[in-house]
Amino acid sequence: MTRAALLQMTSGVDPAANARVLAEGVAGAAAGGAAMLFTPEMSGLLDSNRQRAAASLAREEEDRVLATVREAAAKHGVWVHLGSLALLQEGGKLANRGFVIDGTGEIRARYDKMHLFDVDLPTGESWRESATYAPGKGPVTVDTPLGRLGLAICYDLRFPGLFAALSDAGATLFALPAAFTRPTGAAHWHILLRARAIEAAAFVIAAAQTGEHEDGRATYGHSLVADPWGELLLDMGEAPGLGFAEIDQARVDAARARVPVLRHRRAMPEVEAL
Repeated sequence: MTRAALLQMTSGVDPAANARVLAEGVAGAAAGGAAMLFTPEMSGLLDSNRQRAAASLAREEEDRVLATVREAAAKHGVWVHLGSLALLQEGGKLANRGFVIDGTGEIRARYDKMHLFDVDLPTGESWRESATYAPGKGPVTVDTPLGRLGLAICYDLRFPGLFAALSDAGATLFALPAAFTRPTGAAHWHILLRARAIEAAAFVIAAAQTGEHEDGRATYGHSLVADPWGELLLDMGEAPGLGFAEIDQARVDAARARVPVLRHRRAMPEVEAL
């Protein structure tokens, strides 16, 4: 078994402050015996005020939060899945980009969020990610100390075809960093994460934002780990901090032996419309 750590955050509008929390999280993960730390979506900056946020945005090669996490990973010898950062890119839009960083501080994988959250909620909240962000171009997997990891971000959770593609590519666990709103979190977070785990007989590791943020939004929390049978190994509730879970790849083999979903999965032909 290999230990994973999850950092549940209440990210704010100051990237330097968020970077300090992330570096402390890496140190805490190492002290707790974790091989890899998972952090939420928008770990470096959570700010719905576009004018204010613009002053803190940078390209990947200049982003100080990313640099800080890479330095911390190398210092403590811990792998990090940096859930995502908002990064400047060509074309005028941002990338919502996650990183897998190894224990020497090297970047092993990048993933840009593919599905963008454009919705009007019954609470009156309205979100238009596509106005600011460009969608990612495709799925990504990477080998880690925990196993072959498939990458996704937040709203990607609602699209099971992505997770089928990741498991077909050999993923035995999925990272799903998020900043779920409270209404959608209460209704769907646990159900969908457990469903993705069961469908692919894979672990789901979901580090989340939580609490009341400086920009006025509120996020759901409940960072969790679901095993390949859909059982919850960790649910962190609403308090920020570190949580730990043991990842045993034997659970993947056992679940896939009991219900061999990957072997039975078939590519769907074109639908016959009558």
